[in-house]
Amino acid sequence: MAPDLARPLCVDLDGTLIKSDSLFDAFCELVRRNPFAAWRVPLWMMGGRARMKIEIARRAPLEASRLPYNLQLLRYLQAQWREGRPLYLATGADAGLAERVAAHLGIFQGVLGTEGKINLTKSRKLARLKERFGEFDYVGNSDADVVILAGSHEAMVANPTLGLRLALRMRHIPVSRVFIDRRPVGRTLVKAIRLHQWAKNVLLFVPLLLSHKLTAPSAVAAIAAFFCFCFMASANYLVNDMLDIESDRRHRSKRLRPFAAGDLSVAGGIALSLALILASAALLPVLPRAFALWLGLYIVATLSYSLYLKRVAVVDVLLLSGLYTLRLLAGGAATGTEISPWLAGFSSFLFLSLAMVKRFSEIENLREMGGTATHGRGYLVADMEQIRSFGTSSAYAAVVVFMLYIARPDVTELYRHATRLWLIVPLLIYWLNRVWLLASRGELDDDPVVFAMRDAMSLAVGAAVAVLALLAS
Repeated sequence: MAPDLARPLCVDLDGTLIKSDSLFDAFCELVRRNPFAAWRVPLWMMGGRARMKIEIARRAPLEASRLPYNLQLLRYLQAQWREGRPLYLATGADAGLAERVAAHLGIFQGVLGTEGKINLTKSRKLARLKERFGEFDYVGNSDADVVILAGSHEAMVANPTLGLRLALRMRHIPVSRVFIDRRPVGRTLVKAIRLHQWAKNVLLFVPLLLSHKLTAPSAVAAIAAFFCFCFMASANYLVNDMLDIESDRRHRSKRLRPFAAGDLSVAGGIALSLALILASAALLPVLPRAFALWLGLYIVATLSYSLYLKRVAVVDVLLLSGLYTLRLLAGGAATGTEISPWLAGFSSFLFLSLAMVKRFSEIENLREMGGTATHGRGYLVADMEQIRSFGTSSAYAAVVVFMLYIARPDVTELYRHATRLWLIVPLLIYWLNRVWLLASRGELDDDPVVFAMRDAMSLAVGAAVAVLALLAS
């Protein structure tokens, strides 16, 4: 049945018109800007939920043009607007944000939002709508909207929560339209924990493999350490992405990350990160105490990076490269394997180069879009050539360290045909030069690890290096 175009259509904001919750998004942005501001939230809450929303929104305003809109619902609203139907944005979110959203979309005749001491949700929102319109249609998404949907003339839902679906069924409230704009849950969770980034943690096996002392107990310890590190790393990625929601929405590819795109809520991300931390902690009792110390250092370093250090130029890439070397040290501690100074030196320069190429490619993409400064980072487009110089020199330093290592006389004690290791040198030079060449052309993914996993030539070079190492053994 066609709707009455004279009857106002009132639309909720959080989880309905946009796929995320603006309060949680703004809180994450607040913590990103000033981690020490989080302690003030309970004080604001004491003044009422309305005050808390207003204070957070004032200190961490979200950009309306970059919010993750429910496109199916938005297209319907635009069609209704073109037919002359009065549309109103009725939300429990901060009224200032609602006004910015309405101004950006240009389809709403008015806005009702939280302001002063009134938190405009549930029965308070219903009373306001009845007082203003008498009869109205409504679009909501959560169980907080049940009473409003029950009091509306025509009920519609967008990305309904499980609680809302159950409540509608129990109260026998008919729903005329459903607007779904959501990626599959399984795919979203895999993307959120960055399963592909677990490839970096293969470095934990390197000390054991290079020691040529592989035993069953040491292999089991290395596997346990690998999963322990993977779970903790994924929890860290979740925290980092939650803090970066607003920055990621400004980025060409990062805007598709689950939190930025609204496919995973901040509340869901917190629950998932806690589950991963518990899974990681469950493996610690079977691993040496020294490994736990390195894991603890990794947690401190990554949290420092997420909260502040990623905004400090040069320090951020030094920390990123150091995290790779830290994985080697953690792998050595888990298996009782001593780390060679040569391996530490080689990895430091190699991973510094990869961290530099990551930043370089980000700035190259920014330059192509006409930007001048990275958002949430400490770099300018003008820094490109200096970063290229830092990164390429680090790449060649890594190759030199590797050459000095295989030239040592005692290498023959580990490798029967040590001279065959020299064949790895041109492969390293070729791959590193190719990575930087592609980055200069703007053809490299922001993360070189992701690129290497998907690039056929990189996989072929990696396989060739592995074969040469085996032939040299």
